[in-house]
Amino acid sequence: MARVLTGFLVAAMAIAGAALAAGGGELLAAGGSPYYLVSGAALLATAVGLSLRRVWALPLYGLLLAATLPWALWESGLDGWALVPRLVAPAVLGLILLTPAVRRRAKSPSAWCILAPTLAIVAVLGVSALKQEPAGSDLRAAAVLSIPDPTGGEWRVWGHTLAGDRFSPLSQITTTNVQNLKIAWRFDSNVPPFAFHSFEATPLAANGRLFLCLDRSVIVALDQDSGRELWRFDPHADLTGVFAATCRGVAYYEVPGALDECSKRIIFGVSDDRLMAVDAETGRPCRSFANNGEVDLKQGLGPAPAGIAYPTSAPTIVNGLVMVGGWVTDGLYVGEPSGVIRGYDAVSGVLRWAWDSGRADPEKVLAPGETYTTGAPNAWGAFSADEQLGLVYVPTGVSTPDYFGAHRSSDAEKYATSVVALDVATGKPRWSFQTVHHDIWDYDVAAQPVLADLQIQDGRVPALILPTKRGQFFVLDRRTGQPIYPVTEEPAPQAPAPGDWTSKTQPYSSFPNVAGGRLTEKQMWGATPFDQLWCRIAFKQARYEGEFTPPGVRNSIFFPGSAGGSNWGSVAVDPARDLMVINSLYMPDIGRLIQRAEADRMSSRYSESGSAADAFAFPQKGTPYAMQRTIFQNPIGVPCLQPPYGRISVVNLKTGKPVWSRKLGTAYHAGPFGMSSLLPITMGVPTLGGSIVTAGGLIFIGASQDREFRAFDVGDGRELWRIALPSVAAATPMTFVSKTTGRQFVLIAAGGHPGLGGPKTSALLAYALPAQR
Repeated sequence: MARVLTGFLVAAMAIAGAALAAGGGELLAAGGSPYYLVSGAALLATAVGLSLRRVWALPLYGLLLAATLPWALWESGLDGWALVPRLVAPAVLGLILLTPAVRRRAKSPSAWCILAPTLAIVAVLGVSALKQEPAGSDLRAAAVLSIPDPTGGEWRVWGHTLAGDRFSPLSQITTTNVQNLKIAWRFDSNVPPFAFHSFEATPLAANGRLFLCLDRSVIVALDQDSGRELWRFDPHADLTGVFAATCRGVAYYEVPGALDECSKRIIFGVSDDRLMAVDAETGRPCRSFANNGEVDLKQGLGPAPAGIAYPTSAPTIVNGLVMVGGWVTDGLYVGEPSGVIRGYDAVSGVLRWAWDSGRADPEKVLAPGETYTTGAPNAWGAFSADEQLGLVYVPTGVSTPDYFGAHRSSDAEKYATSVVALDVATGKPRWSFQTVHHDIWDYDVAAQPVLADLQIQDGRVPALILPTKRGQFFVLDRRTGQPIYPVTEEPAPQAPAPGDWTSKTQPYSSFPNVAGGRLTEKQMWGATPFDQLWCRIAFKQARYEGEFTPPGVRNSIFFPGSAGGSNWGSVAVDPARDLMVINSLYMPDIGRLIQRAEADRMSSRYSESGSAADAFAFPQKGTPYAMQRTIFQNPIGVPCLQPPYGRISVVNLKTGKPVWSRKLGTAYHAGPFGMSSLLPITMGVPTLGGSIVTAGGLIFIGASQDREFRAFDVGDGRELWRIALPSVAAATPMTFVSKTTGRQFVLIAAGGHPGLGGPKTSALLAYALPAQR
């Protein structure tokens, strides 16, 4: 039996060595590292030596191990995750080769030729596992603050306030007692998950109740202390053609003066492109709002496929005006429906204005048969607003389709991938700031702009902080749009696909960023040497010239990818301590443009066969190209970029310097083919969602792939509390104080996300300190 097993081992080594050598030759020809060619040849030679019972076989492998260790350290340093594919498999094979049966076959009585380098590798891996992340600057534990709370302990707006700072003045839960947080109640949605399901809602706490949107645009009111459902409203959305019935939240409004009905109302978007208002007390439609409680947002969009446009984020209400944008499914065709932003009277539902990039007068009513400007950039993320300035700040997307832009109008070019400050009363732009010129990378501004008064040399300045998918943070004077932290235009890669053009420069902020830097071959990763080699070959054969590498007919790598950087979860700002909390994502994409004739053939084959191999997500009809774009990962589903993929960081807004940064999340639910490794080792996993920060000195965040809810000390970054969730919490938490019991609760929605894997259970979980008796 030992002889048979040894024979299998030798054959496997020969096959592995030949594969590494062949792949290594391909990598070397592409301008990459020679290591894999050399190591593959050495492994193949070792297998040949063992099959021929040569005494030099094991010393040769020992020499390979001895050379691999310094090479791995040269490429990766003491980064444990980066060392795994370089060292673990070779060391494990070394231990197997030390078994008596193999040593007898090799006629090698001494084990030290392999044992010594193997022990050295194990020691290095052990040291790397114990290595701590470097501490930040100005680290100190956060003191508990006692500050006025104008909200009375409630959470009435999606971002807590119109500023979108996600800061709560509550301090009942502190850095010293947060470890005592326990589950207080759990509400499970019984609404069946729809399509591309993700439970991303942040509840509102107002007037002693909680208000929450579920899948399929179903709205519920819950008791704050028990999670018991008080009422439910189902709009019976027609989801024909809808990509994902996502709802991130609702809006709450109290009508000035007395009304017979709906003096307190919930206003929300529906996934079949309606805006609705229901009574916050009963859940019944507000009959006086528009047409029996609803507005048809499809009006003015013209003929369009069902499900192409609809709101996904909570409306914004300022001075009695409801402002709403929405999702427009990008990448489909030239002339998609307008991404128009509309303002409605919060009481009557009457349209007051409608702005898009092609409308000079937003207050002008459409003539019969007229439509809003096709292809105008949309705004699917949350807005913020300054009531005193009378401005609403709208983060805009790309003028569709995303990856080819020669057809775009000058107005669309001006306002795409920007923040636009609209006059609340008229809908007219007062200023705009663009984060990407001629965006052909899908870098739409997804994050809510955050308003904060920053301390600079001349005193406090009313600022707007704009997080971007690029990982850049543009800090602007929110009165004028002028940068507070300087912005420079830097040269960008050129030579896009024939027929298109790229901007010669792109804007970069001097404020600290989380962009992730320029990728290198050394950062390509895998679970084993083989998939790491696959990624290195793919990286070297693709076009990559840093950020803003244009898409073309050969594969290009895009980093940051289309998910961020910083996505719709935005950032949290502690205005009392002048700190900003960021959760960031590091995940490259790879993609190529497909010439129209080939794309049409692929579409024809797909319609006949239904094979995913013939499908692509971005047909871009009306342009010369379709687009194929995916996460840059290897065939077993492991990202090609080495960890970390997610971090949480804090920046000092007074100094503009980082305070601390740490990897967010463990490898427990990460692994090849979507499997869970069950390794509770900090990795820094992908994140989607956002954080909040409190006067108690705490950051609360879910967001991570490992399905955990955490609390950190905002001052020094210590993880103080963690609890497992039933699924990924791709949502932003919130906190409030119960009107009945006076207890502070922290809530998080956990419902999974297709991009992060795991169960689709949709649950709202509430945590609190033990009740006093």
